[in-house]
Order: sequence, then structure tokens, then C-alpha cells
Amino acid sequence: MLCFVFAVQPQYYSISPAVGSASGTEYSLTGHGRITALRVWDQNGNYIQRFRYGYIWSKIVGFKSGDVQEIELFEDEAIVQISGKHSHYVQSVVFMTNKGRSLIAGQPSGRSFNMYPESSMAELRFLSGRYHGGITSMGAHWAVVYEAYNSTAVV
Repeated sequence: MLCFVFAVQPQYYSISPAVGSASGTEYSLTGHGRITALRVWDQNGNYIQRFRYGYIWSKIVGFKSGDVQEIELFEDEAIVQISGKHSHYVQSVVFMTNKGRSLIAGQPSGRSFNMYPESSMAELRFLSGRYHGGITSMGAHWAVVYEAYNSTAVV
């Protein structure tokens, strides 16, 4: 059987420092492979989020209530920028892809932030931060992901 292995190249790894107050429980939205979809629930400006890696959804950060928005990424599409507003909580967020598509959630109030990778070849790999009901802090981790063919792996 054929298997694709995803490798992260350390020379292209960068971190966008966390924004927000950083109170509450730690979280990390991670998975194996590339991010293939993003789902966000938005209720009264408090939003929560989760990512899909391949066909597997990450855990949910925050409370699952309100209106759901979802963007399914094309095979050659990746999240390359995150911007928004923050105060005690991350008030709003905009996820932008390399294809010019975006997903917007929350209410735009507070101080502005803008996150993007140091390398133009990198994409969003995972988010980390803290939440207390809503998301109180969020940092982004960026890397280049290469698909490497591996004929010896068993699926």
C-alpha cells in the first residue's frame, strides 16, 4: 500500500507570539498532515474553533454553540495569515488562505493583530493558547510541510 508521510522542515518553522490575556486552560489545536478544513462557531462575538487534518477533526476549543462557519481547503490551499482584534479575549479572527479565501468570526473590537509565517513557503500548522469560555489567547505555529513518498509504510 502507498502511504504519504508529512515532514516539517525546521529551517522554515516560525511562531507568531500569542495575543490576548492568556488566562484559563491551555489548548493546542494539532493533528497529523496538513490542515484541510476549519470550523468556527460564533455566538455574540465569542467564538470557538477546530481544525481538520486530513479526515480527522481536532478537539474543540471553547463552547460549541452559535452559528457554525466552515471552510474546506482545496488540495493546494493553506492558511497563510491570521488577523483580528483582541483585548481580554480574542474578539475577532480572520483566517486567510493562499487562494485569497477567508473565514471571519467574532466582533471587531480591541487591539489589532496580524500573524503570518516568516517564510513565504510556510503555512499554518497549529494554534496554541488559552481559553476560559471564549479564547483568551492565541498564537500561531507555521512551517513548510512536504509530502514524502514512503513505499515501506503499512496503512
